[in-house]
Amino acid sequence: MIVNIPTSILKEIKDIPDLKRKIEKNLKSSITELLEIILGGAVALKASDLHFEPQKDQTKIRLRVDGFLQDITFLNNDIYQNVLSRVKILSKIKLNITGRPQPGRFTIFFKDKEKENIEVRASTLPTENGESIVLRILDPKMLIETENLGLRKDLLDLFEKEIQRPNGMIIITGPTGSGKTTTLYAFLKKIQKPGIKIITIEDPPEYQLEGITQTQVDQSKKYTFASGLQSIMRQDPDVILVGEIRDSETAKIAIQAALTGHLVLTTLHTNDAPGTIARLVSLEAEPVNIGPAINIAIAQRLVRKLCPKCRQVKEATPEEIKRIKDSLKNIPKEIGAPEIKEGLKLPKAKGCKYCNFTGYRERIGIFESFLVDEEIEKFILNNPSISSLREKVIKKGMVKMKQDGLIKVLKQDTTLEEIERVTGK
Repeated sequence: MIVNIPTSILKEIKDIPDLKRKIEKNLKSSITELLEIILGGAVALKASDLHFEPQKDQTKIRLRVDGFLQDITFLNNDIYQNVLSRVKILSKIKLNITGRPQPGRFTIFFKDKEKENIEVRASTLPTENGESIVLRILDPKMLIETENLGLRKDLLDLFEKEIQRPNGMIIITGPTGSGKTTTLYAFLKKIQKPGIKIITIEDPPEYQLEGITQTQVDQSKKYTFASGLQSIMRQDPDVILVGEIRDSETAKIAIQAALTGHLVLTTLHTNDAPGTIARLVSLEAEPVNIGPAINIAIAQRLVRKLCPKCRQVKEATPEEIKRIKDSLKNIPKEIGAPEIKEGLKLPKAKGCKYCNFTGYRERIGIFESFLVDEEIEKFILNNPSISSLREKVIKKGMVKMKQDGLIKVLKQDTTLEEIERVTGK
């Protein structure tokens, strides 16, 4: 179903206090109008998720912005029950089922069409105090070009070369919420052109891309990644995007697709790029096939960018300089990491109204990757441990994620604290 929201809400809500005031001012409005305000505010603040969390006497509303949950306000439970019912109706979720999780989705439509329609994925979950709702907001405006992913020049050139290859597999790894789908869609946007057929299989498709055939996994109909991928192979695609490799059957079919003339883009859950091979082996893929199939393995995380309006600098302490130097030692010279000198100035987060007083606004990726060339392909045949493969690809020039992040610190994009929060000290 569709929710019609006036774009005036986007202009009225500039920060979290604005949204809090507007919600509290309209608690006696119709539930439809109140939900429009909450949803419009979430879009205006570029939230990725909207959370309704029932407690004993009231329900908390929170937004996830730049990866962090921020409290907005509370609804009394009577109002929340009406909001819950409205969301269920919009999402085509059964009203009379409250004891088990239910998924659904709906569309936000802005009345004057200045903004593209936004898909919303709904998920309900029974809790001790009632049903919780999380709404994933899939704003197509969040889709970005490869140039805006936060890639170093050498990685940007490498990735853009690899996605133009006619076959093989590009695997992006990382935990949930690390930006893997955003990177895959950036690749698809770069690849897409007349004369190429691209088919995706996802659970579910997160964004709609014109000119691309997108299909959704449906477990209730036994339409899985594996069975869907087999069907896609009969559709004569040039490029296939597999949302995630979760099981051995999908892994084997995806590898065969990569070996038989298709470019396959996919994701895995591993901690780093070298972990890709061990993960595929654990899914019963054969090392003799893994090496020839994979073109490149990429790992990524998301870090928050400094707010451009309140960013500050401070003089680095000797201990901070030592930590940075130790982490960046032996980094290839051609990477062009900024020189670390005495009196080094490091960026510092402050906080202002523009960044909701966090000191950060928006996010960029930090990456590590390695190519599977002839030497690495032979190395994979021996089913190496993650540590030995990591050592091998670092010797061949791989820059680790933490090192990539520290380069971004030296370039004043983010803070040392943010990189160490994501990657550890």
